[in-house]
Amino acid sequence: MIIINDRSLLYFSTFSRALATGMMGVLLGIYLARVGLDLAGIGLVISAGLLGSAAATLIVTLFGDRWGRRRVLLLLTLLSIVGGVMATWFSELLLLSVAAFLGMLNGMGRDRGASMVLEQAILPITVTDRERTQVFAWYNLLQDVGHALGGLLAGIPTLLRLLGVEEEISFRFTMLLYASLYLPVFLAYLRLSAITEAKSAPKRLILSPSSRVILTKISALFAVDSLAGGFVGTALMAFYFYSRFGVNEAVLGILFLGARLANALSHLGAAWLAKRIGLVNTMVFTHIPSSLLLMTVTIAPNFGIAALLFILREGLVEMDVPTRQSYVMAVVRPEERTFASGVTHLVRMSGWAIAPSIAGWLMQTVTPALPLVIGATLKIGYDILLYSAFKAIKPPEEK
Repeated sequence: MIIINDRSLLYFSTFSRALATGMMGVLLGIYLARVGLDLAGIGLVISAGLLGSAAATLIVTLFGDRWGRRRVLLLLTLLSIVGGVMATWFSELLLLSVAAFLGMLNGMGRDRGASMVLEQAILPITVTDRERTQVFAWYNLLQDVGHALGGLLAGIPTLLRLLGVEEEISFRFTMLLYASLYLPVFLAYLRLSAITEAKSAPKRLILSPSSRVILTKISALFAVDSLAGGFVGTALMAFYFYSRFGVNEAVLGILFLGARLANALSHLGAAWLAKRIGLVNTMVFTHIPSSLLLMTVTIAPNFGIAALLFILREGLVEMDVPTRQSYVMAVVRPEERTFASGVTHLVRMSGWAIAPSIAGWLMQTVTPALPLVIGATLKIGYDILLYSAFKAIKPPEEK
């Protein structure tokens, strides 16, 4: 009964956190533009937030099990609240960058932060090997439903302006709402039981030779994929639609609502498909078509067609997420899961942190579409290399 309760609390926490992340992904670039930052400054603040997430992920990876998983999850949540409140009050580039770093503000629009490292290490404790991918699918489904509803919340500034609220105040109020969405997450973590803690937390983790080889290869590949993802994060995609087609944040909120719902439904499809063709095959053969669809967004003649192509892309691009998470947790030893989750998240966060500032510069100096093409091309290369390296390494349920 305790295990079921812990799993439910993790489901709730990821959903609530995703509400905040989904809203921030749509609004962050526009909010920063409204308070006076140029494209280069917007890219720097987004990168600062992702670097903060990467730093937190590194700390969690090295010390999360020793310090206590629940204690660390609570601390991360408090920092998110503080960073959100700081971003509400400041308009200067330096102070906004500090707020983004400290609060791990996520302009990607998808929750891939340090808290997920510990949550993903805990989830396999609650299930058998055969159920593991399904549980990760539901975990990610709830996350993307939260992202979808969070994207819808991005229309709040427009609604407030219709009610007579000044534009700047409407945006700052919404930023304050973002911070408040972390309060129920904090309460959920307070209720986690002792079973969620690591059974043993040695001062120095020694990876098995097989795990070391797997983590080295897969982390290098994830670094490529994350760099590609940084070129097409939600904040930059939202700004692309905003600058090219002139749509406002309310329309973007509806667009990303549809995108996140497509993501959510795809997770269950990924779990179903993985049982039939395997985790690695599911990761690769759904990801390549999504990248090709992303390229077509850049040549769409109007917003309607671009939006449709984007939604179709979102229905495929996330199918590798629960399968990837399940695969990594399956091919390492149980005592290595926090470290493995942390390392793979860290390389992904590092790539996401590097790319937005480059993408912002490319959007400003070349063309807004160029980062999308670069991101899609890198992702296709990643998929080909992933299949070549891991098609023969099977998780326990596929042996």
